[in-house]
Amino acid sequence: MSIRLIVGLGNPGPEYEQTRHNAGFWLVDNLANSLPGARLQRESRFNALVAKTSVAGNEVWLLEPQTYMNRSGQSVGGLARFYKINPDEVLVVHDELDLPPGAAKLKKGGSSGGHNGLKDITSALGTQDYWRLRIGIGHPRTLNLAQPVADFVLHRARRDEQLLIDEAVEKSLRVIPLLCEGKFPLATTQLHTA
Repeated sequence: MSIRLIVGLGNPGPEYEQTRHNAGFWLVDNLANSLPGARLQRESRFNALVAKTSVAGNEVWLLEPQTYMNRSGQSVGGLARFYKINPDEVLVVHDELDLPPGAAKLKKGGSSGGHNGLKDITSALGTQDYWRLRIGIGHPRTLNLAQPVADFVLHRARRDEQLLIDEAVEKSLRVIPLLCEGKFPLATTQLHTA
């Protein structure tokens, strides 16, 4: 078993491009830019930006749903069913309120933790048993902000936070080849101790 589909979560459109909720898009954009011939292109049947590429010698799909966050499952479920990709071969990259900026954690399964994108993907795949790569963005409370969560995720990070989030994305990119080779324990150790 290895990762065959890497999904970056975010919201489409220039007004959301630099917002915290788009951390998943940032990773997939960086990954696509680092791989020869991996160009994300609009695929209307999945309502997403899609690229077919090779990572560590394995065929991998990259996906950025263009449905807005809370409908991400439409794209993920559609592509996974069409290409017969099992839930445990799916990696969903998303922003995580419960991790500080700069942290990145890998896990398989578990609840959505209130994340609407994950809720919709779980519903579309019929299981929680898929991989998640959680990019820490912090929580308004722990960052001493009086901002509501919904407002917080849809705004840009402060400069110092953004630098830390970018570092977490870079750390995460280094373990993607291991995930695509099915080396989950090694990838997890490397990411969690980096």
